[in-house]
Amino acid sequence: MLGNRQERMQEAIRNAAADFLAREAGPQALITVTRAQMSSDGKSVNIMMTVLPDTAEEHAVSFANRHRADFTLFMREKVRGIRPPNIEFMIDMGEKNRQRLDDISLD
Repeated sequence: MLGNRQERMQEAIRNAAADFLAREAGPQALITVTRAQMSSDGKSVNIMMTVLPDTAEEHAVSFANRHRADFTLFMREKVRGIRPPNIEFMIDMGEKNRQRLDDISLD
């Protein structure tokens, strides 16, 4: 079980990533940051996101990962009290699979 501090840090990173991508990404796709998973040592974090339309996923992940340095600077301003970890943006496959199951069950 995660500690309360780590949960707060993950939520703060998730919010900062959502703000950053909303400002920096173009209007070609809707990017939603679903969660941030921090390693137990706090040195790395995977930021999970969903992208609509699905055809823009690869471009959105590539964009986010190319701008990690900019996000790190943005995060330093927005999230106080943590040393910025190594960041990796990726598609949240769990959420994508849940959405697919919802679509199937509605048919």
